[in-house]
Amino acid sequence: MTYKQRLSLFILVDSCFVLTALFFSRFLVNATVHVVTFSIVITALAILVSHHILSFKLHLYKKAWEYASIGELMIVLKVVTGSILAALFVQQLIIHKISFRLLAVTWLLHIFLIGGSRFCLRVFRDSFINKKGNKKKTLIVGAGSAGSMVARQLLQNRDTELLPVGFIDDDIKKHNLDIFGIPVVGGTNQIESFVRKRNIENVVIAIPSLKKKELNAIFLECAKTNAKTQILPMLEDLVSGKVSVSQFRDVQVEDLLGREQIKLDIANISEYLSGKTVLVTGAGGSIGSEICRQIVSFQPSRLILLGHGENSIYSIEMELIESNQSPSIEFITEIADLRDEEKMNRIMKDYRPDVVYHAGAHKHVPLMERNPEEALKNNVIGTRNAAKAASLNGVKTFVMISTDKAVNPTSVMGATKRLAEMIIQGMDRKSSTKFVTVRFGNVLGSRGSVIPLFKRQIENGGPVTVTHPDMIRYFMTIPEASRLVIQAGSLAKGGEVFVLDMGEPVKIVDLAKNLIKLSGNSVEEIGIEFTGIRPGEKLYEELLKEEEVHEKQIYPKIYIGKRSELYMEEINHLIETFPTLEKEEIREKLLLIANGKVASKRLLSISV
Repeated sequence: MTYKQRLSLFILVDSCFVLTALFFSRFLVNATVHVVTFSIVITALAILVSHHILSFKLHLYKKAWEYASIGELMIVLKVVTGSILAALFVQQLIIHKISFRLLAVTWLLHIFLIGGSRFCLRVFRDSFINKKGNKKKTLIVGAGSAGSMVARQLLQNRDTELLPVGFIDDDIKKHNLDIFGIPVVGGTNQIESFVRKRNIENVVIAIPSLKKKELNAIFLECAKTNAKTQILPMLEDLVSGKVSVSQFRDVQVEDLLGREQIKLDIANISEYLSGKTVLVTGAGGSIGSEICRQIVSFQPSRLILLGHGENSIYSIEMELIESNQSPSIEFITEIADLRDEEKMNRIMKDYRPDVVYHAGAHKHVPLMERNPEEALKNNVIGTRNAAKAASLNGVKTFVMISTDKAVNPTSVMGATKRLAEMIIQGMDRKSSTKFVTVRFGNVLGSRGSVIPLFKRQIENGGPVTVTHPDMIRYFMTIPEASRLVIQAGSLAKGGEVFVLDMGEPVKIVDLAKNLIKLSGNSVEEIGIEFTGIRPGEKLYEELLKEEEVHEKQIYPKIYIGKRSELYMEEINHLIETFPTLEKEEIREKLLLIANGKVASKRLLSISV
């Protein structure tokens, strides 16, 4: 119904209730069927008029009774009590006699009819209308305020296909209680048994304060069943109105493997980014594009998006322009190859950036094993070109993104990133620019990462291919990696290797199993096939060499590595001679230098 139709209906129905309450009270109090008298008519008019006036004034007719609570009940009490007091005043004024017993009984009947009618409508709606059809039995994990809100929304929403039949909560004080008629059946250790006993089809995790480790434990319990597991939307999405309480999202692998968010030092970051010119290399990539998204919130004056692929640069430029709320930020795109020293120098000279985030690199391990010369050109020579250009043109801070594969590298990709780290540290010793490196592990969902591959294999019916049952990796989310890079720039004094405390490493086979379960399949249906370790891969990754480790955190969850030896002469010699070498020779020399297995161990700086 429209508001006007609804208002008209309420006025008509409430008028009938008011008259019924008064005349029936007259019948009860005086035990007579002669209920229409002058005094009763005057009293009826007084109650009727005052009831509608108070109902409008206290917005009784605007209340959505499907969401009614104590507040709405209090309004009914105020309206009814006010209308009875008005009748009492009118009786004294006109009739000069107050019928206290009549008004008291009328007050009770008035409350019963006005409040009871709305209560009956809600009961009918919840019990019959909303429960029509074959709804899926749903278990809600979390009997707190969020879980109660979810249950209430599901009970009141006639369009939802979910019907809550039980709560799970580890708070034993809530066990055996009912919330909206729904029992709290036990703790998380009883999820499996309750799901099987009641044939539960859906599980909704409704605990916004849940830590990632606790969420993982709950999901593992849910994964023992065939019920579909979903989670309450993020609080920021609920508050912003992007989604409603009943729009649950599927549990993502990021929820299970991602760590708790690191809080940024907003003041320091704003100081070195706000109003500044910032350049991001590899701006079209997974990390580079997310860095750009994060930077925009700090209001730089110019953001230069540099990359080799025109499509990816165009995509991130359009996204930033469309989502940017501040017209003061100027977005500039540059299609450039890091290996082009002259072009890199011209770009730095033209724009004079204050901060450079160097995210451009080749990162695919097997591909770089087959093309070591390309890894050398892009990751080593490209980094040297960008760093030299930054130093020559007065860049204040240069942040390079590295990888845990640069620690004791066994692959070409890891070796080239280790050489790039040496170049950055060498540049810092000679330049007024602050050069720093940020090192982290695998990024969930980035291009070339294992998760998109697993998802495609699952969609195709399997099997999921894992190289080795014991292979483990450190994981972090793209936004977290990007925040770390930005935070490192504000902490930079020059020459540091910043490392994130990434928590416990994850077995790749466990990651594969979780993805299979999250997709609604069983491991037996999809299957897991072990293909053997690929060239250049290690079973275990490290974030720091033993001699690099500083035990103290310089910022929550951020460590700093000690300086290590730099083999600049060997790096420069390799850059000069690699065109004459075979692929295997390039690979061998890269690994020797990266692991410090060289004849000369002189600590030299790069010439600029």
